Amino acid sequence: MAQHIAQKLRLTSALLGAVTRKDLAAAFRAVNPKTGFDLGRADKWLQGRARPRQMSVYDDWARLLELEQSGAWVAESDLASFTAAIAARHGVDGAELGRRAGTQFEAHGHDDRGFGSGLAGTYACYSRAWSPYYRGQLIKGLLSIEAGPGAHGLAAIYRETLPTGQLQLGGPVTPAKRGLYLHLKEVGGDAQFFLSLFPQTQPVSVLGGYMCGTAIIGPEAQPSLTRILLVRLRDTVPADTWGGYLPAGGSIAGDLTTLGIAVEHPQALDRQLAQFLDAGSEGGANQVPPAEFRAILEVFDRHWLRHAG
Repeated sequence: MAQHIAQKLRLTSALLGAVTRKDLAAAFRAVNPKTGFDLGRADKWLQGRARPRQMSVYDDWARLLELEQSGAWVAESDLASFTAAIAARHGVDGAELGRRAGTQFEAHGHDDRGFGSGLAGTYACYSRAWSPYYRGQLIKGLLSIEAGPGAHGLAAIYRETLPTGQLQLGGPVTPAKRGLYLHLKEVGGDAQFFLSLFPQTQPVSVLGGYMCGTAIIGPEAQPSLTRILLVRLRDTVPADTWGGYLPAGGSIAGDLTTLGIAVEHPQALDRQLAQFLDAGSEGGANQVPPAEFRAILEVFDRHWLRHAG
């Protein structure tokens, strides 16, 4: 099934420098004068309210982007894979391409009011490490929020640099009156994170709330919960140059300085942020010890088996 069509079209527009729907339609006609890309329907496609029904449109799309993949892949691929493919094919940075797509989208008035207003951008994320091997440390991540499909037209890509390699998850952003929600799924894997954040307020300089999921690095699976802080950056940061773990006692304020955010009274800010991130976690992530759950599991397993049939 075709998915993420609106965001894929905007990424394509950003890559090609196509500012308007007419520019994008002209690009499709350049590869196929008889293309099924319909200018009249393009507005709904860009808003995520409809998608092209003709497979030939996706075939033209693959030719337009000079991809080795098929039109069916263009239609069905997840957003992160699509972004990575066109970025690699054309030698551009995927995060920067997403930022350009989001900026272009906002500049033309598609998301200049409402719940999703002003969220597009790049955020430096700090949360408690879930891995037992890095207990007491903070993990740094990069989150990019971009124009995407759906009623509010927002999608997110979250990246962490781990000792085992890059972890990348993507998914929809759902702004609501009483919260901001992100459901992120790993690209090429089965990890999933869910973020429940305070609703954004203008000028959206920082977001905060909870992130839940399962520890990626560890001997056992552990459902985990941690507070998370997302600080909005003015400039994009290449995912391969920033990230990893912040040692215990490390300064978030000092780390933000390397990203172009120099705040007054850094020591006071560090105390304030540490208090926020540590609350309710006793200095670490909120986790269920496997042995504690296993003891309960054995009780109910034995009861279930005794009464089976």
